[in-house]
Amino acid sequence: MREQRPSAASPPPRLLDQVRHVARLHHFSRRTEDAYVRWIHRYIHFCGRRHPRELGAEAVSSFLTALATERRVSASTQNQALSALVFLYRQVLRVDLAQFDHLVRAQRSEHLPVVLSRHEVRIVLDLMSGVPRLMACLLYGSGLRLLECARLRVQDVDFERSQLTVRRGKGRKDRMVPLPISLRDALGQQLTEAFARHQADLRQGNGSVELPEALALKFPHASRQWRWQWLFPASRLYRHPETGEWRRHHQHATVLQRAVAQAAAVSAIPKRITCHTFRHSFATHLLEDGYDIRTLQELLGHRDVRTTMIYTHVLNRGPAGVRSPVDALLLGSPRRPTPRFGSGRSQSICGTEGDEDG
Repeated sequence: MREQRPSAASPPPRLLDQVRHVARLHHFSRRTEDAYVRWIHRYIHFCGRRHPRELGAEAVSSFLTALATERRVSASTQNQALSALVFLYRQVLRVDLAQFDHLVRAQRSEHLPVVLSRHEVRIVLDLMSGVPRLMACLLYGSGLRLLECARLRVQDVDFERSQLTVRRGKGRKDRMVPLPISLRDALGQQLTEAFARHQADLRQGNGSVELPEALALKFPHASRQWRWQWLFPASRLYRHPETGEWRRHHQHATVLQRAVAQAAAVSAIPKRITCHTFRHSFATHLLEDGYDIRTLQELLGHRDVRTTMIYTHVLNRGPAGVRSPVDALLLGSPRRPTPRFGSGRSQSICGTEGDEDG
């Protein structure tokens, strides 16, 4: 009997493949995984393509210093890079981190969120149309993050209870948010159009979507079921690299980002308006309407109420509700008539002419 030779050992996986493997063991989101891989890749190139096991705390410190002084990155970006390198050494390479104890995280600046008035929100929304407008209305009407809105599925819309279910939001937490009554008809029309597109995909042998985690293995046919389809499906199919099947992804985030940017530019509102501005405005306007901070924390999905408390600083009962002493000096008592400007006509705050005095 001929003796069997032992098979040659397979080469060890590449470092970045190990990083992705360990990140998935820790159930990191795909965005966090990609961000960590990018930072580790930049760190390796910064150190002359040397293996991180050959480097130490001095190399990490030099890399972070270069980010802060040469690239002038923000504190949050610098801290993300540090978290990626700590993950690399602690979880992937299993290197003792005692030598990294002196590395200090950058102190983040506290910035107040940009908030639109209700009138400004209406102006921006009126400059939008189609699916992007409906998505922007949900950002403002339900306090959703951009990707939380894009990743809504058919089963997440509950017309009977007037609520939306946000699944695996930031921090992998589920939560319930209100479904605006004013958007029921538009959402119903969106579901009708999405259903027609899904039926057309099924007739062509497609109709599959990505499922969370291992549900595709547990329920092989679930990816083609109507309830798992995206509420805002993309216009094109893509070929899944592992299975080879044609799938339909949800609407890409850049579609809504571009639409909001264009509407903001046309509106000429002198504020930096992004998709997240609608969420900030949602929170501030609910506080103005008298809702308590704990309810707002639950709706926004914040882990710590201190994160929600930042919206109390932009309410009218803060600095904007205080009457400046210079107003009392120059304008006198609030009961006095409005002073005249120019040729006997009063000017309003918006710059329009007021009524003539009799």
